[in-house]
Amino acid sequence: MTIDDQRLDGILTTSELMATAKWIASLQQPSGMIMWFPGGHCDPWNHVETAMALDVMGMHEHARRAYQWLANIQRSDGSWHNYYFADGSVKEHKLDTNVCAYIATGVWHHWLCTEDRAFIAQMWPTVKRSLEWVLSMRKSNGTVLWAREVDSMPWDYALLTGSSSIRHALHCGANIAAILDDHQPEWRVAADTLDEHINGDLGVFEPKERWAMDWYYPVLSGALIGVDGARRLANQWDLFVIDGVGVRCVNDEDWVTAAETAECSLSHAAIGDFDTAKELLAWTRAHRTDNGEYITGIVYPNRVVFPADEKSAYTGAAVILAADAISGGSPASEIFLRATVVD
Repeated sequence: MTIDDQRLDGILTTSELMATAKWIASLQQPSGMIMWFPGGHCDPWNHVETAMALDVMGMHEHARRAYQWLANIQRSDGSWHNYYFADGSVKEHKLDTNVCAYIATGVWHHWLCTEDRAFIAQMWPTVKRSLEWVLSMRKSNGTVLWAREVDSMPWDYALLTGSSSIRHALHCGANIAAILDDHQPEWRVAADTLDEHINGDLGVFEPKERWAMDWYYPVLSGALIGVDGARRLANQWDLFVIDGVGVRCVNDEDWVTAAETAECSLSHAAIGDFDTAKELLAWTRAHRTDNGEYITGIVYPNRVVFPADEKSAYTGAAVILAADAISGGSPASEIFLRATVVD
């Protein structure tokens, strides 16, 4: 990938992004699992995001190993547990629909970067099982329940952030299906149903307005587009953004996280507001270390690092994906800029 410095206004360079990608790759275990940080854990959603960042930077073999790890450990019902330790043992057994859907986004992203048909064909059974399991968790109104514990009834509510990400993953999965001539039109119908709720009936989702992700994710995922997307971002800007600093993870604490700031940058890129997208991305530099690692969060005004000393791979990955969307650097740079991501 080559960054267009004119389009990024010099916020980040290719060599700086490559340093971050190499740091992420250094956290990959022999199994293919990518840890949050040394001695930490891994969750499948953030694992996919880090694989996507590695693909953006041309580290395709690392990304393939990451996706193969997910294929190797997938449960027979198509799901994954929420958290894993480095040795592969389960840290948290919960089964989360958004966590399990995201592999479809990642594999579609890999295709856009590589056009490796053999690999997506290899991954297709894993992707198909995962989305079938996710859709098995739907309520009668088409919303997708958040999660369940193993061998327990699902929790009885859906989340806006998770549902937004799932609608995007369903389109990505349908795109893969079309390439492999195993068409899944019902996945697009399911995504459209989620769009209808997100655009017209937010009351079907459990209220989580405190969290920044509930603010911007309907736009990032393509569920809210154009004027509607711009209006949502503008209406809550003052609740979540500390100007010149970044995005609060939650609106009642001055804890700025670089991942949320980068994802908010992506959301503005999705509606074509690249000036704001670049401004937000520039603010993440306060979290960047000299070797390309990214501090997860900083509490203001005293600039206390929280969690203490934590530098997270998924944070660096979010920065890379935002830089890619703004610069148009990789063949997958528009994956979050098109509402239905149809090839």
